[in-house]
Amino acid sequence: MSGLTLNMPSGQPITDAYINKTDPNVLRQFGYHWQEDGHWAVRAEELRQAGGPRADRAALAEVLSAYNREHGASEAALEHIRELGNGALVVVGGQQAGLWSGPLLVLFKAVSIIQSAAFARDKLKSPVIPVFWIAGEDHDWEEAGHTYLVSEEPKLRKLELTRPKGAKTSVSRSIISPEAWKQAIEELGALLPDSEYKPDLLDRLCAFTDGAATLSDTFARLLAWLFGPYGLVVMDADDPALRRLEAPMFECIVRSNEALQEAYNRSAAYLAEHGYSAQAEVAPDGANLFLFGPGHSGAEDYSGDRQLLFRSGQQFKDRKGFVKLSTDELLELARRQPERLSNNVLTRPLMQDYLFPVLGTVLGPGEIAYWALTSDAFKALGMNMPIVVPRLSFTFVDRTAQKHMERYGMTLDTVMHNAEQHKSDWLSRQGGLQPMDETFDKIKDQLSAMYEPVLETLAPYGQDIQALAETNQSKLFEQLEFMKSRLYYERSKRHDDALRQMERVQLQLWPQGKPQERVLNFIQLWNQSGLHWLRDLLQQSHNNDPGHRVVYL
Repeated sequence: MSGLTLNMPSGQPITDAYINKTDPNVLRQFGYHWQEDGHWAVRAEELRQAGGPRADRAALAEVLSAYNREHGASEAALEHIRELGNGALVVVGGQQAGLWSGPLLVLFKAVSIIQSAAFARDKLKSPVIPVFWIAGEDHDWEEAGHTYLVSEEPKLRKLELTRPKGAKTSVSRSIISPEAWKQAIEELGALLPDSEYKPDLLDRLCAFTDGAATLSDTFARLLAWLFGPYGLVVMDADDPALRRLEAPMFECIVRSNEALQEAYNRSAAYLAEHGYSAQAEVAPDGANLFLFGPGHSGAEDYSGDRQLLFRSGQQFKDRKGFVKLSTDELLELARRQPERLSNNVLTRPLMQDYLFPVLGTVLGPGEIAYWALTSDAFKALGMNMPIVVPRLSFTFVDRTAQKHMERYGMTLDTVMHNAEQHKSDWLSRQGGLQPMDETFDKIKDQLSAMYEPVLETLAPYGQDIQALAETNQSKLFEQLEFMKSRLYYERSKRHDDALRQMERVQLQLWPQGKPQERVLNFIQLWNQSGLHWLRDLLQQSHNNDPGHRVVYL
C-alpha cells in the first residue's frame, strides 16, 4: 500500500482552526488537543478522579456484553468489554447505521477508533478500548437507507432500502422484512460485476441480514465481523437496556435544561464573536431531547414518531403542541421509561461521556465543528470535553484508474477541480473531426450584430412585432447551440471508450463533486480487490498527520 498525503481543507473553518491550531479562541472551546502528548495523560488522570455524573461501569459492561454476543462479537471484543468493567478507558466514535455500512468514511472512522485506542493504550501503559457508537436513535431514513456504487456504464447508482411503512421513528425501531432484505441483496448482486470475491461477499451479506430485524442489526453484525480481530466493541444508542442505564443522565439533562441551553447559547455567541458560525442549530427554546410516541402493538410499544421537544417555562412540548409535559412529568418519564427519550446532536456528547470514561472521541469534520458548541455544556454538568481526534481520511485509487489517469494525462487535481474541461480539451487534441466552437461563437456574434439594427428599425411597429423579432433571434441562437452540441456528440462518439474511462475515473475518485469516502460504499472495493486494503489500513500505526491520504492499490 503506497500513496501520498494531501492538505485538503475540511470546509469547516472551526475544524480547520482546531486541527491546525491556528486560532487560540477555537482551541479554548476544546481544551485538549490530540497532537499534544501530555494531554492524553492529563485526561486519563481526570477520568480516574471520576468527576461529573457517571454510569455504573459493571452494569454497562454487562449490557455491552449481551449486545455484542448477539451481534457476533469476537473474543477480542468481549475481552475489551471485560477490561471496561475493570476500569479501562475508552476511545469512541460513531455514525448512524447505513445500508451495507454506508459510505467509506464509516469504515475509516472505525479504523481511526481502533488505531487511536491502541496508541493510547501503548502511551499510557494501561487498558484503552475502542468503541463504535451506532446512532440507532436517529430517524433520518433518507440518509441511512441508501448507498452508492459505480456501475459498468459508468454511472453512479443509488441502492435503496425502502423505509418500512408507519411512523418516522428511529432506524433501530424500523423493522425490515426478510423480503426487503432479499430484494436489496438481489439488486446489489445484479449491479456488481462478476469477480472472484463476489460469491463470498453476497453470502456474507445474506448471513448478516438473516434474522436481522433492523438496519442497525445488520450494520452491527457487519462491523463486528470486519473489525472483530481488532476488538472493536459495538453498541446501539437505541438499545433499551442501554437506555435504562441512561435514566439518571436524562434526569440530569431535564433538571439542568435551562442551564444547558444558556451554555449552548454562550458557546454560540463566543464563536460568533470570533467570526465563526454555529454548525448546529441552537434553538432559543430547545430542550435538545427527543420523545418517542406510542406505536401500535401494545402498551409497551414506543416505536411512534420521534419528536423534538422544546421548553416553554416549566413545560416541554413538541413543535405542534400535541405533546405537553411538565418538568415533573418529564422527570418521571426519564426515571420510569427512559427508552422513550433520546438525545440530539448537542446532548449526545454529554450522554456519551456519562456512559463511558471517554479518553478520546473520533469525529469527522462536521462533528468537530458542532462539538465546539458543547464546551460550556460539559462544564455546566461538572465535566470536561474529551480529547477530540480527527477521523482518518482516504481516497483509494485502483490500478485501472491509475492506468486511465496516466493514459489521458489526468492528475488528482484534474479529477477534483477540472474534469469536464480536461475531457473537452482532450477531445480537441484528437485527430479526425475538429471542434467548431470558435466558428459557431463567431457566427453568433455576427448574427447578433446583424440583428441589432433590425430590432431598432422594428421599434415603431410596436411591442408585439419587436417581441416576435427577439423570439426569432433567440430561436436562431438555439439552433446554433443545437448544431454545436450535435457536432460535439458526433466527435464524442468516435472517442466514446476514452470518455467513458475518464468518466469512470471521475466517478470513482470524486463522485458528485465530493471526496470518494463521503459517497461510495466499500463493497465496490471488496468485490474488486477483496479486503486486503482494509487489513493493510488496520496494520498501520497511529498517525497524527490529519492530512487526506491517497492510497494506490
